[in-house]
Amino acid sequence: MFRPAHRLLSILALLTALSGCGMLTPYKVDVLQGNVVTREQVEALKPGMAREQVRDILGSPLLTSVFHADRWDYVFTLQRQGQEAQRRRVSVFFKDGVLVRHEADELPTEAEFVATLDSKRAPGKVPPLEASEEQLKAFAERNKPQKPPVPNSAAVAPATTNFPPLDGGTTR
Repeated sequence: MFRPAHRLLSILALLTALSGCGMLTPYKVDVLQGNVVTREQVEALKPGMAREQVRDILGSPLLTSVFHADRWDYVFTLQRQGQEAQRRRVSVFFKDGVLVRHEADELPTEAEFVATLDSKRAPGKVPPLEASEEQLKAFAERNKPQKPPVPNSAAVAPATTNFPPLDGGTTR
């Protein structure tokens, strides 16, 4: 029979050996950083657009520089356990507040990007990312602002005008 000290030592030796083999690895959470920019967004950019229009399409830039005021950089990284990190970059260039050109890495479509986020689920049909006119009207109808109920004047108690004196004295 093993004594308790020998049993503990045997368990520690076994755990040390297993951890050295790489069998026990800690869970690492997926790290998503930066601006997700898709192929459809970049295709919507046209020379001559104002900065505000570019911001409406791409969002606020991740990097802006005092030294390069006419350049916005959009950087995206996705790191997953056991996979090589994905890195993408989009740069837009302005002159006098107007878009002149853009440079971009190979970008995924919206559907491709969404499919990469849920890697545990079997690939299937991607739901539509736009609402039809009928769906928008139905949504607006269901979410009409409610008017506050008008209080019943008989149920409301009349306002009192007699207040006790603040100084503890008598009323005049």
